[in-house]
Amino acid sequence: MEHSKYGDDFNVGDIYTTASITVTETHVVNWASLTMDFYPLHMDKEYAAKTQFGERIAHGPLIFGMAVGLVGMAGFAGDSAVAWLGVDNMKMTAPVKMGDTITVVVEVMEKQKTKKPDKGILVWRYTVKNQRDEAVMVFDYKLMFHMRV
Repeated sequence: MEHSKYGDDFNVGDIYTTASITVTETHVVNWASLTMDFYPLHMDKEYAAKTQFGERIAHGPLIFGMAVGLVGMAGFAGDSAVAWLGVDNMKMTAPVKMGDTITVVVEVMEKQKTKKPDKGILVWRYTVKNQRDEAVMVFDYKLMFHMRV
């Protein structure tokens, strides 16, 4: 089967940037409903006002999910990805508040061969940034890709 892209098309050091999205109260409420995570820091305005953040903040896993979605929608990998192998080194470095706008910068960090020449493994570092260009989350996303043979 022919693919629009292959893992071979990516080189260590390549950088890609997604479109942006503003995180809304609807995102947070829908995420809480899907995951049953109704922690007051995310859902209770009065509770959150008394915290160090002064207001409600988005769930960290929501921001992870949105980052993965933004990269997927951008189409950088085309149809070259075979499987998601995991994530390493995840850090939430700053809160995301309702009304913040996030963008993902992806850097190709590693490229590995496998025992099968038609498959390879790449590690892409996702840096999620807010509208002030501050990193709010960073993680290494590991994928298996189709390779040219």
